[in-house]
Amino acid sequence: MELNLPFPRRISTHQASATAHNLDWLQSHGMLTSPEAIELYHRWDMPDLAARSFPDLDADELALATDLFSFYFLFDDQFDGELGLRPADVTQACDSLVAIVHGDTKRIPDSPVNSSFADLWRRCSEGMSPRWRARAASNWEWYFSAHPSEALGRLRATESSVDVPDRSAYLMLRRGADGTETVLDMIERFADEIPAAAFHSPQLKLMRQLAADAPAFSNDVYSYNKEAPRGDVYNLVVILQHQRQCGRAEAAAAVQAETQWMIDQYQQLSHEVPEMCVRLGLDRVQRRAVERYAEGLAAWMAGYFHWESHTARYRPEGSPPVDQPGHLESLLDVRVDRSSGAFR
Repeated sequence: MELNLPFPRRISTHQASATAHNLDWLQSHGMLTSPEAIELYHRWDMPDLAARSFPDLDADELALATDLFSFYFLFDDQFDGELGLRPADVTQACDSLVAIVHGDTKRIPDSPVNSSFADLWRRCSEGMSPRWRARAASNWEWYFSAHPSEALGRLRATESSVDVPDRSAYLMLRRGADGTETVLDMIERFADEIPAAAFHSPQLKLMRQLAADAPAFSNDVYSYNKEAPRGDVYNLVVILQHQRQCGRAEAAAAVQAETQWMIDQYQQLSHEVPEMCVRLGLDRVQRRAVERYAEGLAAWMAGYFHWESHTARYRPEGSPPVDQPGHLESLLDVRVDRSSGAFR
């Protein structure tokens, strides 16, 4: 089913410069090295996702947004291989990244992933308030710490054909592992931080949740061919197939119908924002910050849904074979000394 999107579709005028910068940035940190990897990466068109999700950014800010999106997808995809079935090793790798956001970098191994993320975190957090930094650090910790549990789910799926999580377990892990909360933090980073009273209001909390969940649900439909063959059970289409004992088409249609419901709910809630701001006693500047935040959530969804339906990432030509080993170990330098448990 095709989604009915009420959001305006806009795109940044700085996409070309962001594209050039992004490739240089990835290569400078060793995240892309071989011609084959670069060719595959180009098919994903990450600059298009950034340009559509953040259409009002200047050239430098769009470069940062593009680097951020490229990190998510390159990092996440590397667990497609054998490392993604080793939860303890995934924990070790992700612990280093958690340490970076909390400023504990003394014993961080030198690796492409650690280097690129340290640079991202520095650029993202510069000039931001302690309140924003604390929240963003917590969301990044959530994102990285969800990956070991995903690996555990994959491992269990190889050991049992019925170890499929229920919806609540799926949502608990999916909301961390998709990293969307960290993307939504960047809406404030690129515009203005909004008052705490508004940020934690029921309307904006629901809008934020919908803006995170709707793309994640839709992504499960598009990424099914990539995830199901390798035993990923944290996919809502897989879960519904198991629960309803139905085919893929029926499960996918149900997921897209729920995605549409969330989009519609978001639109209804957005109409309540102006009155909420007035009743909370926000001044003109604060109200405008909240309105821009709501507009940013909508732009993120509009950009993501467009990119998802056009990128080659979820097509056979845009993904490596499911049985091809991942290369995260070369990016993370995860070579575990079993006697000491330390990186070497």
